[in-house]
Amino acid sequence: MRTDSEIRTEGFRALMNALGDVEAERFITLLNREHFDYTAWRKEQWKNQSVADLAAEARALRQSR
Repeated sequence: MRTDSEIRTEGFRALMNALGDVEAERFITLLNREHFDYTAWRKEQWKNQSVADLAAEARALRQSR
C-alpha cells in the first residue's frame, strides 16, 4: 500500500502530464476555491457508461499516447 505522500505526488504528476503545469495548477485552484463534493460528482460523471466502456476508453487513450 502506498503512502498518502506517494499518492499525492503521483496524482500531481498525472495532472501535470495530462493538463500541463499551468492548467494543472488552475485545476487545483478551482477545486480549492469552490465547494466540491467528489462523491456526488463521481456518481454523475460516468453514470451512463459501463466498466467495460470505461476500460475500452482508457486502453484507447493509452495506445494513442
